Amino acid sequence: MNVAAPLPNLSAKKLGPKDYASDQEVRWCPGCGDYAILKAVEKTLADIQAVPENTVFVSGIGCAARFPYYIASYGFHGIHGRAPAIATGIKLANPELDVWVVCGDGDALSIGGNHLLHALRRNVDLQILLFNNEIYGLTKGQYSPTSRQGTRSPSTPNGSIELPVSAVAFALGSGARFVARSVDTQQKHLPGVLKRAHAYRGAAFVEIFQNCIVYNDGVFDDFTDRKVAPDAQVHVEHGTPLIFGKARDKGLRLASGGLALEVVQLGENGVTEADVLVHDETNRALAVMLAAMAPPTHPMALGVLYCQPAPSFERQMAEGVASAVKKAAEAGSQGDLNALLRSGHTWRVEE
Repeated sequence: MNVAAPLPNLSAKKLGPKDYASDQEVRWCPGCGDYAILKAVEKTLADIQAVPENTVFVSGIGCAARFPYYIASYGFHGIHGRAPAIATGIKLANPELDVWVVCGDGDALSIGGNHLLHALRRNVDLQILLFNNEIYGLTKGQYSPTSRQGTRSPSTPNGSIELPVSAVAFALGSGARFVARSVDTQQKHLPGVLKRAHAYRGAAFVEIFQNCIVYNDGVFDDFTDRKVAPDAQVHVEHGTPLIFGKARDKGLRLASGGLALEVVQLGENGVTEADVLVHDETNRALAVMLAAMAPPTHPMALGVLYCQPAPSFERQMAEGVASAVKKAAEAGSQGDLNALLRSGHTWRVEE
Protein backbone atom coordinates (compact mmCIF):
# COMPACT_ATOMS: atom_id res chain seq x y z
CA MET A 1 0.00 0.00 0.00
CA ASN A 2 1.36 3.43 -0.87
CA VAL A 3 0.32 7.05 -0.66
CA ALA A 4 1.72 8.80 -3.70
CA ALA A 5 1.73 12.27 -2.12
CA PRO A 6 0.54 14.12 0.99
CA LEU A 7 -3.25 14.18 0.94
CA PRO A 8 -4.86 17.60 0.33
CA ASN A 9 -6.53 19.42 3.20
CA LEU A 10 -10.22 19.00 2.46
CA SER A 11 -11.24 21.88 4.70
CA ALA A 12 -9.05 24.36 2.84
CA LYS A 13 -10.86 24.63 -0.50
CA LYS A 14 -12.87 22.94 -3.18
CA LEU A 15 -10.53 20.51 -4.91
CA GLY A 16 -9.63 20.93 -8.56
CA PRO A 17 -8.11 18.42 -11.01
CA LYS A 18 -4.55 19.41 -10.08
CA ASP A 19 -5.24 18.63 -6.41
CA TYR A 20 -5.61 14.97 -7.34
CA ALA A 21 -2.24 14.85 -9.09
CA SER A 22 0.58 13.36 -7.01
CA ASP A 23 4.11 14.74 -6.77
CA GLN A 24 5.48 11.82 -8.80
CA GLU A 25 6.95 12.36 -12.26
CA VAL A 26 4.60 10.86 -14.83
CA ARG A 27 6.67 8.41 -16.83
CA TRP A 28 4.91 7.12 -19.91
CA CYS A 29 6.17 7.31 -23.47
CA PRO A 30 5.64 10.78 -25.01
CA GLY A 31 2.30 10.75 -26.80
CA CYS A 32 0.91 7.76 -24.87
CA GLY A 33 -2.87 7.76 -24.49
CA ASP A 34 -2.46 7.14 -20.77
CA TYR A 35 -1.70 10.84 -20.27
CA ALA A 36 -5.14 11.76 -21.62
CA ILE A 37 -6.84 9.14 -19.44
CA LEU A 38 -5.00 10.44 -16.36
CA LYS A 39 -6.23 13.95 -17.17
CA ALA A 40 -9.81 12.69 -17.56
CA VAL A 41 -9.67 10.79 -14.27
CA GLU A 42 -8.32 13.82 -12.40
CA LYS A 43 -11.15 15.92 -13.85
CA THR A 44 -13.68 13.26 -12.86
CA LEU A 45 -12.38 13.14 -9.29
CA ALA A 46 -12.67 16.92 -9.07
CA ASP A 47 -16.18 16.91 -10.56
CA ILE A 48 -17.40 14.40 -7.96
CA GLN A 49 -15.24 15.97 -5.22
CA ALA A 50 -13.75 12.61 -4.34
CA VAL A 51 -12.34 12.43 -0.82
CA PRO A 52 -8.66 11.48 -1.29
CA GLU A 53 -8.29 9.59 1.99
CA ASN A 54 -11.37 7.51 1.12
CA THR A 55 -10.19 6.78 -2.42
CA VAL A 56 -8.05 3.81 -3.50
CA PHE A 57 -6.56 3.04 -6.92
CA VAL A 58 -5.54 -0.57 -7.51
CA SER A 59 -3.53 -1.82 -10.49
CA GLY A 60 -1.81 -4.94 -11.76
CA ILE A 61 1.17 -4.96 -14.13
CA GLY A 62 1.66 -3.04 -17.35
CA CYS A 63 1.91 0.54 -18.54
CA ALA A 64 -1.53 1.36 -17.11
CA ALA A 65 -0.45 -0.05 -13.74
CA ARG A 66 1.61 3.07 -12.99
CA PHE A 67 -1.66 4.89 -12.34
CA PRO A 68 -1.75 4.65 -8.52
CA TYR A 69 1.57 6.53 -8.30
CA TYR A 70 0.13 9.51 -10.13
CA ILE A 71 -3.05 10.06 -8.12
CA ALA A 72 -2.93 11.76 -4.70
CA SER A 73 -4.90 9.05 -2.95
CA TYR A 74 -4.22 5.63 -1.51
CA GLY A 75 -2.96 3.11 -4.02
CA PHE A 76 -1.94 -0.50 -4.39
CA HIS A 77 0.32 -1.71 -7.19
CA GLY A 78 -0.41 -5.42 -7.35
CA ILE A 79 0.80 -8.27 -9.52
CA HIS A 80 -0.17 -9.31 -13.01
CA GLY A 81 -3.93 -9.78 -13.41
CA ARG A 82 -4.77 -9.73 -9.71
CA ALA A 83 -6.03 -6.15 -9.37
CA PRO A 84 -9.75 -7.15 -9.30
CA ALA A 85 -9.08 -9.72 -6.56
CA ILE A 86 -7.08 -7.24 -4.46
CA ALA A 87 -9.72 -4.57 -4.97
CA THR A 88 -12.46 -7.01 -3.92
CA GLY A 89 -10.59 -7.65 -0.67
CA ILE A 90 -10.22 -3.92 -0.02
CA LYS A 91 -13.91 -3.31 -0.64
CA LEU A 92 -14.98 -6.18 1.61
CA ALA A 93 -12.68 -4.96 4.39
CA ASN A 94 -14.07 -1.42 4.18
CA PRO A 95 -17.18 -0.97 1.99
CA GLU A 96 -17.04 2.80 2.55
CA LEU A 97 -13.88 3.14 0.44
CA ASP A 98 -14.17 4.35 -3.16
CA VAL A 99 -12.16 1.75 -5.09
CA TRP A 100 -10.94 2.14 -8.68
CA VAL A 101 -9.26 -0.65 -10.64
CA VAL A 102 -6.88 0.22 -13.48
CA CYS A 103 -5.79 -2.52 -15.86
CA GLY A 104 -4.65 -3.11 -19.43
CA ASP A 105 -6.12 -5.48 -21.98
CA GLY A 106 -3.30 -7.97 -21.51
CA ASP A 107 -3.32 -7.64 -17.72
CA ALA A 108 -7.09 -8.05 -17.34
CA LEU A 109 -8.03 -10.45 -20.13
CA SER A 110 -5.16 -12.95 -20.05
CA ILE A 111 -3.81 -13.99 -16.65
CA GLY A 112 -6.40 -11.76 -14.97
CA GLY A 113 -9.44 -12.96 -16.89
CA ASN A 114 -10.65 -15.24 -14.12
CA HIS A 115 -10.34 -12.53 -11.45
CA LEU A 116 -12.09 -9.97 -13.66
CA LEU A 117 -14.93 -12.39 -14.41
CA HIS A 118 -15.68 -12.98 -10.72
CA ALA A 119 -15.49 -9.29 -9.76
CA LEU A 120 -18.03 -8.56 -12.50
CA ARG A 121 -20.44 -11.42 -11.82
CA ARG A 122 -20.39 -10.70 -8.07
CA ASN A 123 -21.15 -7.04 -8.76
CA VAL A 124 -18.50 -5.76 -6.34
CA ASP A 125 -18.74 -1.97 -6.05
CA LEU A 126 -15.65 -1.08 -8.10
CA GLN A 127 -14.92 1.22 -11.02
CA ILE A 128 -12.95 -1.05 -13.37
CA LEU A 129 -11.12 0.84 -16.12
CA LEU A 130 -9.65 -1.33 -18.86
CA PHE A 131 -7.13 0.48 -21.06
CA ASN A 132 -7.26 -1.29 -24.42
CA ASN A 133 -4.40 -0.67 -26.85
CA GLU A 134 -4.51 -4.18 -28.36
CA ILE A 135 -0.88 -4.87 -27.45
CA TYR A 136 1.48 -5.65 -24.57
CA GLY A 137 3.29 -2.32 -24.35
CA LEU A 138 5.41 -2.68 -21.22
CA THR A 139 7.04 -5.90 -22.42
CA LYS A 140 7.83 -4.43 -25.83
CA GLY A 141 4.96 -5.12 -28.14
CA GLN A 142 3.81 -8.74 -27.98
CA TYR A 143 0.28 -9.42 -29.23
CA SER A 144 -2.42 -9.41 -26.54
CA PRO A 145 -5.83 -11.09 -26.12
CA THR A 146 -7.48 -8.15 -27.92
CA SER A 147 -5.01 -8.00 -30.84
CA ARG A 148 -6.64 -8.51 -34.21
CA GLN A 149 -5.88 -11.42 -36.48
CA GLY A 150 -2.85 -10.61 -38.58
CA THR A 151 -1.23 -8.40 -35.93
CA ARG A 152 2.53 -8.50 -36.48
CA SER A 153 4.59 -8.33 -33.29
CA PRO A 154 7.80 -9.74 -31.79
CA SER A 155 5.80 -12.79 -30.71
CA THR A 156 3.84 -13.09 -33.98
CA PRO A 157 6.21 -11.90 -36.76
CA ASN A 158 4.03 -13.57 -39.38
CA GLY A 159 0.81 -12.20 -37.95
CA SER A 160 -1.42 -13.43 -35.12
CA ILE A 161 -3.76 -16.28 -36.02
CA GLU A 162 -5.89 -15.97 -32.86
CA LEU A 163 -9.37 -14.50 -32.70
CA PRO A 164 -9.41 -11.41 -30.47
CA VAL A 165 -11.44 -11.01 -27.28
CA SER A 166 -14.04 -8.25 -27.19
CA ALA A 167 -13.66 -6.61 -23.78
CA VAL A 168 -17.27 -5.43 -23.50
CA ALA A 169 -18.65 -8.73 -24.82
CA PHE A 170 -16.57 -10.48 -22.15
CA ALA A 171 -17.96 -8.15 -19.48
CA LEU A 172 -21.56 -8.70 -20.59
CA GLY A 173 -21.00 -12.46 -20.74
CA SER A 174 -19.56 -12.38 -17.22
CA GLY A 175 -22.75 -10.86 -15.87
CA ALA A 176 -21.62 -7.23 -15.58
CA ARG A 177 -24.48 -4.87 -14.82
CA PHE A 178 -22.74 -1.69 -16.01
CA VAL A 179 -20.75 -1.71 -19.26
CA ALA A 180 -19.46 1.36 -21.07
CA ARG A 181 -16.89 2.52 -23.62
CA SER A 182 -14.97 5.67 -24.43
CA VAL A 183 -11.77 6.90 -26.10
CA ASP A 184 -8.65 8.34 -24.44
CA THR A 185 -8.70 11.58 -26.45
CA GLN A 186 -12.40 12.35 -26.00
CA GLN A 187 -11.97 14.67 -23.05
CA LYS A 188 -15.61 15.76 -22.98
CA HIS A 189 -17.03 12.27 -23.35
CA LEU A 190 -14.69 10.22 -21.14
CA PRO A 191 -15.21 12.13 -17.84
CA GLY A 192 -18.97 11.85 -18.33
CA VAL A 193 -18.72 8.08 -18.73
CA LEU A 194 -16.45 7.85 -15.67
CA LYS A 195 -18.92 9.84 -13.58
CA ARG A 196 -21.72 7.51 -14.61
CA ALA A 197 -19.53 4.54 -13.64
CA HIS A 198 -18.81 6.08 -10.26
CA ALA A 199 -22.49 6.75 -9.61
CA TYR A 200 -23.33 3.09 -10.22
CA ARG A 201 -23.30 1.02 -7.02
CA GLY A 202 -21.72 -2.19 -8.22
CA ALA A 203 -19.08 -3.39 -10.69
CA ALA A 204 -18.85 -0.65 -13.32
CA PHE A 205 -16.79 -1.78 -16.33
CA VAL A 206 -15.39 0.85 -18.69
CA GLU A 207 -13.32 -0.03 -21.76
CA ILE A 208 -11.15 2.89 -22.86
CA PHE A 209 -9.61 2.70 -26.32
CA GLN A 210 -6.05 3.91 -25.77
CA ASN A 211 -3.32 4.54 -28.33
CA CYS A 212 0.13 2.97 -27.92
CA ILE A 213 2.22 5.31 -30.00
CA VAL A 214 5.32 3.05 -29.92
CA TYR A 215 4.09 -0.50 -30.53
CA ASN A 216 0.59 -0.21 -32.01
CA ASP A 217 0.19 3.36 -33.18
CA GLY A 218 -3.05 4.21 -34.96
CA VAL A 219 -4.72 0.83 -34.47
CA PHE A 220 -8.05 2.56 -33.78
CA ASP A 221 -7.76 5.22 -36.49
CA ASP A 222 -10.58 3.58 -38.44
CA PHE A 223 -13.03 5.10 -35.96
CA THR A 224 -11.06 7.63 -33.85
CA ASP A 225 -9.40 9.73 -36.58
CA ARG A 226 -11.13 13.12 -36.76
CA LYS A 227 -11.78 12.72 -40.47
CA VAL A 228 -13.86 9.57 -40.02
CA ALA A 229 -15.06 9.75 -36.38
CA PRO A 230 -18.53 11.26 -37.03
CA ASP A 231 -19.40 8.48 -39.48
CA ALA A 232 -17.58 5.70 -37.60
CA GLN A 233 -18.89 6.31 -34.08
CA VAL A 234 -22.32 6.29 -32.53
CA HIS A 235 -22.58 7.90 -29.10
CA VAL A 236 -25.31 6.06 -27.23
CA GLU A 237 -27.46 7.81 -24.65
CA HIS A 238 -30.43 6.34 -22.82
CA GLY A 239 -33.72 7.39 -24.40
CA THR A 240 -32.06 8.90 -27.48
CA PRO A 241 -32.35 7.58 -31.07
CA LEU A 242 -29.23 5.78 -32.34
CA ILE A 243 -28.40 8.40 -34.96
CA PHE A 244 -24.89 9.28 -36.12
CA GLY A 245 -22.93 10.69 -39.06
CA LYS A 246 -21.40 14.03 -39.87
CA ALA A 247 -24.77 15.20 -41.18
CA ARG A 248 -26.70 13.23 -38.54
CA ASP A 249 -28.28 11.32 -41.41
CA LYS A 250 -27.51 7.72 -40.46
CA GLY A 251 -29.18 5.47 -37.94
CA LEU A 252 -29.39 1.96 -36.55
CA ARG A 253 -32.37 -0.34 -36.67
CA LEU A 254 -32.99 -4.04 -36.16
CA ALA A 255 -32.09 -6.07 -39.23
CA SER A 256 -34.46 -8.63 -40.66
CA GLY A 257 -34.79 -11.36 -38.06
CA GLY A 258 -34.10 -8.97 -35.19
CA LEU A 259 -30.80 -10.53 -34.11
CA ALA A 260 -28.44 -7.79 -35.35
CA LEU A 261 -28.33 -4.09 -36.07
CA GLU A 262 -28.12 -2.56 -39.52
CA VAL A 263 -27.14 0.90 -40.68
CA VAL A 264 -29.83 2.88 -42.52
CA GLN A 265 -29.68 6.17 -44.38
CA LEU A 266 -32.33 8.63 -43.25
CA GLY A 267 -34.39 9.90 -46.13
CA GLU A 268 -33.71 6.93 -48.38
CA ASN A 269 -36.33 4.27 -49.16
CA GLY A 270 -38.78 6.00 -46.88
CA VAL A 271 -36.57 5.63 -43.78
CA THR A 272 -37.29 8.25 -41.12
CA GLU A 273 -36.11 8.86 -37.56
CA ALA A 274 -39.15 6.88 -36.39
CA ASP A 275 -37.54 3.74 -37.88
CA VAL A 276 -34.35 4.21 -35.83
CA LEU A 277 -33.92 2.34 -32.56
CA VAL A 278 -33.98 4.36 -29.35
CA HIS A 279 -31.17 3.39 -26.98
CA ASP A 280 -32.33 1.55 -23.87
CA GLU A 281 -29.39 0.97 -21.54
CA THR A 282 -31.45 -1.50 -19.50
CA ASN A 283 -31.83 -3.79 -22.53
CA ARG A 284 -29.07 -6.41 -22.32
CA ALA A 285 -29.83 -7.91 -25.74
CA LEU A 286 -29.40 -4.47 -27.33
CA ALA A 287 -26.12 -3.98 -25.45
CA VAL A 288 -24.82 -7.28 -26.85
CA MET A 289 -25.68 -6.16 -30.39
CA LEU A 290 -24.04 -2.76 -29.86
CA ALA A 291 -20.93 -4.46 -28.49
CA ALA A 292 -20.69 -6.64 -31.61
CA MET A 293 -20.56 -3.69 -34.00
CA ALA A 294 -17.26 -2.52 -35.52
CA PRO A 295 -16.04 -0.64 -38.59
CA PRO A 296 -16.11 -0.78 -41.54
CA THR A 297 -19.66 -2.17 -41.69
CA HIS A 298 -20.93 -0.51 -38.50
CA PRO A 299 -19.99 2.39 -36.25
CA MET A 300 -18.25 1.78 -32.92
CA ALA A 301 -20.71 2.24 -30.06
CA LEU A 302 -19.44 4.58 -27.33
CA GLY A 303 -21.09 5.53 -24.05
CA VAL A 304 -23.06 3.49 -21.52
CA LEU A 305 -24.09 0.35 -23.39
CA TYR A 306 -25.74 -1.34 -20.43
CA CYS A 307 -26.84 -0.32 -16.95
CA GLN A 308 -29.16 -2.51 -14.91
CA PRO A 309 -28.56 -1.98 -11.17
CA ALA A 310 -28.55 -4.89 -8.72
CA PRO A 311 -27.48 -5.25 -5.05
CA SER A 312 -23.70 -5.03 -4.68
CA PHE A 313 -21.68 -7.95 -3.35
CA GLU A 314 -20.00 -6.26 -0.40
CA ARG A 315 -23.29 -4.85 0.89
CA GLN A 316 -24.96 -8.24 0.74
CA MET A 317 -21.92 -9.78 2.43
CA ALA A 318 -22.02 -7.21 5.24
CA GLU A 319 -25.75 -7.76 5.72
CA GLY A 320 -25.19 -11.53 5.82
CA VAL A 321 -22.51 -11.25 8.48
CA ALA A 322 -24.65 -8.90 10.57
CA SER A 323 -27.57 -11.30 10.29
CA ALA A 324 -25.42 -14.28 11.35
CA VAL A 325 -24.05 -12.37 14.36
CA LYS A 326 -27.57 -11.36 15.38
CA LYS A 327 -28.84 -14.96 15.15
CA ALA A 328 -25.88 -16.20 17.18
CA ALA A 329 -26.53 -13.61 19.86
CA GLU A 330 -30.21 -14.51 20.02
CA ALA A 331 -29.20 -18.16 20.46
CA GLY A 332 -26.98 -17.23 23.37
CA SER A 333 -23.66 -17.64 21.57
CA GLN A 334 -20.94 -15.17 22.44
CA GLY A 335 -19.26 -15.54 19.08
CA ASP A 336 -15.80 -15.54 20.64
CA LEU A 337 -13.43 -16.68 17.87
CA ASN A 338 -10.38 -16.55 20.15
CA ALA A 339 -12.07 -18.82 22.69
CA LEU A 340 -13.12 -21.21 19.93
CA LEU A 341 -9.57 -21.49 18.56
CA ARG A 342 -8.21 -22.23 22.04
CA SER A 343 -10.96 -24.63 23.08
CA GLY A 344 -9.25 -27.81 21.91
CA HIS A 345 -8.61 -29.97 18.87
CA THR A 346 -12.23 -30.86 18.20
CA TRP A 347 -14.95 -28.39 17.29
CA ARG A 348 -18.66 -29.03 17.11
CA VAL A 349 -20.73 -27.19 14.53
CA GLU A 350 -24.30 -26.67 15.68
CA GLU A 351 -27.27 -25.77 13.54
